[in-house]
Amino acid sequence: MLELHNLYFTVPDGEESGGGLRNIIDGIDFTFDDGKFYVITGPNGSGKTTLAKLIMGINPVSSGDILFNGQNISKLTITERSKAGIAYSFQQPARFKGITFRDLLAVATGVEEESKLLEILGRVGICPRAFLDKEVDARLSGGEIKKIELATTIAANPKLAIYDEPDTGIDLWTIGPMVSLLKKELAENRATTIVVSHNKAFLEAADVVMIINSGKIVYSGNLEGAMPLLDDLSVCTYRNSCEGDGDAGCYR
Repeated sequence: MLELHNLYFTVPDGEESGGGLRNIIDGIDFTFDDGKFYVITGPNGSGKTTLAKLIMGINPVSSGDILFNGQNISKLTITERSKAGIAYSFQQPARFKGITFRDLLAVATGVEEESKLLEILGRVGICPRAFLDKEVDARLSGGEIKKIELATTIAANPKLAIYDEPDTGIDLWTIGPMVSLLKKELAENRATTIVVSHNKAFLEAADVVMIINSGKIVYSGNLEGAMPLLDDLSVCTYRNSCEGDGDAGCYR
C-alpha cells in the first residue's frame, strides 16, 4: 500500500511573480491500494509527472509524508526505494552507447541466463534473438527503446510500478497489447500499477482514474464518473488511441 499524506512540492515562482513560492503539488492526500491499476491524468503542467517523481524520489518532497507498506520513505534515496520494490519507467527512456539489451536486463533482474532474458523480451513484443545483443543507442526507434525499458521494469518484479506516458513513441497498434501486458503483470504479481497518461486505452483499463489539476486531485474514481471533467477541455484532454497517429494521438 502506498500512502500520500499532505504532500507538497514547492518551487520558486520567479522574480516576475514577486519572488514567492509556487506549489506544483499542493497538499495531496491519497492511498493507492495493492493490486489495483491507477491512471493519473490531467492538463499539461498540472503536476502528474511531478507526483510520480516524488513517489520514486527523483524530486524531493517539500513537506508531507510518503508511506510504502507502512514505512515512511519520504527521505529515502531512489536506490533505497528501488530496493523496497518501487520501479519507474520514464517518458523519455535513456540511451546508452555500448550497453546492450542483455546488459540492461541482467542488471534489472540479477540474472544472466539467456533463456530467461529472451523470455522477458518476448513478453513485451520484441523479437528476442534480434534484439538481445543490440546496443541501446540512437539507432533504435522510440518504440523500440520504450519497449526495452518496459521489459526492464517488468523484469524487476516490483511491488509498485510507475509508468510515465508509456505510449510515447509507441505505434498505434502496440498500445492495446501494452495495456493488456501491464494488466496481466498486475494480475499475476498483485503489484500496484500507476500510469501517467491521457490515452483512452489506459483510462478504460484503469480501476481508478485520478485527475490532477493545479497540483490537486480534483477527481478519483471510475472512468464514467471522470467523463464530465475529461469532456471539458479546459480541465483535461482525452486522447483516443483508436484514431490519429501513434505519437500524438487525437482528442475526443
